Amino acid sequence: MSSSSTSLTDRVLARDARAVARAISVIENAPTDAATLVARLYPHSGRAYLIGVTGPPGAGKSTLVDGLVGELRRRGGRVAVLAVDPTSPYTGGAILGDRVRMQSHAEDPDVFIRSMATRGHLGGLASATADAAIVLDAAGFDTIIIETVGVGQDEVDIIRTADIAVVTLVPGTGDEVQALKAGIMEIADIFVVNKADRDGADRAAGSIEVLLSLQPWEANRWKPPVMLTEATTGRGVPELAAMIETFKTHTQPTLAARRRTRVKWALREILSRRFMEHVESQALEPGDFDHLVDRISTRETDPYAAAAEILQKAGVRRVRLALDHVGIAVQEASGLVTVLRNLFGLETDDPEVVGVHQVRFTDTGDCKIELVEPLTPEAPIARFLAAHGAGLHHVCLRVKDIEASIADLIARGVTMIDRSPRPGSHGSRIAFIHPSSAGGLLIELKQLAKSEAP
Repeated sequence: MSSSSTSLTDRVLARDARAVARAISVIENAPTDAATLVARLYPHSGRAYLIGVTGPPGAGKSTLVDGLVGELRRRGGRVAVLAVDPTSPYTGGAILGDRVRMQSHAEDPDVFIRSMATRGHLGGLASATADAAIVLDAAGFDTIIIETVGVGQDEVDIIRTADIAVVTLVPGTGDEVQALKAGIMEIADIFVVNKADRDGADRAAGSIEVLLSLQPWEANRWKPPVMLTEATTGRGVPELAAMIETFKTHTQPTLAARRRTRVKWALREILSRRFMEHVESQALEPGDFDHLVDRISTRETDPYAAAAEILQKAGVRRVRLALDHVGIAVQEASGLVTVLRNLFGLETDDPEVVGVHQVRFTDTGDCKIELVEPLTPEAPIARFLAAHGAGLHHVCLRVKDIEASIADLIARGVTMIDRSPRPGSHGSRIAFIHPSSAGGLLIELKQLAKSEAP
């Protein structure tokens, strides 16, 4: 898609409506070409304001969006709509009816409306929606409205995609109860009770207001307003457009941080998708994945162990580590401290009591030496000295996330002395691998304290 990609990019930047439609089709249907296209368009994006409109089915979102488009056009600026429709689990098709419901803007060259199918993507959004928004942004649209599929509760993806989330509810059917769900309460920047001519509209709005009043609100924090609209007649739509503008102004200082969070989520999504593609095409042989699924289903293995096996085949090291120190068991450390100073010029830290042991560290430059002496006859080092005498006791490996490292090792059948971390020296957290799983060597895992972390 080299020359054709360049041509399509230029046409999108020139605001050619057919090129914009074609570019979104490429994003939906050709992932490899989509990556090239987005790479070309991305530097030209970042100016549009993204409005997310979500809520349960039947809330009148499409009609509300239609009215909102008209209001935004009256205020000036170009407007695009991405309407995400549900996909049939049987045929893979979608109704894509939003363009039918928004025909009043069909002749307006500064309005672009596109329906997109979820194609099984959870969270109320098509997986290509964010990339489609980049196309529209680069094509010079000032406002992009993203209307989600409206699955009722699973709408939280919209907060990762839009600059503002408008949650639309309808009274009288019990749908307003969805507003009480924690996830919906957290993502809403504006609540809209649509079809306000119905009985129960005021009650629904009041219920949301009461719930909002129970939450603590900082002085400068935006408190979501609850608005009443009647999209079929346009009642309340101008006020909604004005409230969106008020939110935009109020949150301008934090907009960059919100968009950074959105980029972070998008990167994680791309990495997850690319990694699975790599696993299925490169790391696993045909049938390997299904075989692991069968083993999990019959309880021959568990999901974590299966995942660890796949990661190992993919060449991913779950335990990221570096040599931190070697531990030397001593009955009394002062003699060896003197030897290290006199022979090698190595100074030893002050002693620190850790549990029933006293430890001193000597920094050699590349690796530390830990001198461990017992404080009581029952200390593990005392028993080691009685059985083996002074000498090498353990090797310590530094890990970034000790909980994850322990979980990964247990999933791979490693016997741990410590199945959860315990306090170590200098505020660190440690855990030991049993020698039976390490060829007779005692291995310590260590996660540095935050103050020591590089």
